[in-house]
Amino acid sequence: QVQLVESGGGLVQAGGSLRLSCAASGRTFSSYAMGWFRQAPGKEREFVAFIRRSGGSTAYADSVKGRFTISRDNAKNTVYLQMNSLKPEDTAVYYCAARTIDVPCTYVYCYTYWGQGTQVTVSS
Repeated sequence: QVQLVESGGGLVQAGGSLRLSCAASGRTFSSYAMGWFRQAPGKEREFVAFIRRSGGSTAYADSVKGRFTISRDNAKNTVYLQMNSLKPEDTAVYYCAARTIDVPCTYVYCYTYWGQGTQVTVSS
């Protein structure tokens, strides 16, 4: 089992940057592939990015490709989401999630463990 805690959200102007962090408890963080999702008010939770256990392979939603970068530091039990060139439509609660199968998946049901989320607000 793993517990996830996100941080780094906040209010930023359009065109700005934020880096989200997701700290995992336990000693088996490297056993989990990790994903970032987001949920805007009145909308379903949607996939943002994925990273394999080793960090050697990543995947992104088309809406963030080229602007967001997912990375991980297994020694620190942490996964990151660097968000650049932010747009108002990126405003959402951002969640990190963990799954044991080391294959990209863009669906919520693929992930077993979830953090509580961190709010990102991008003003125009």
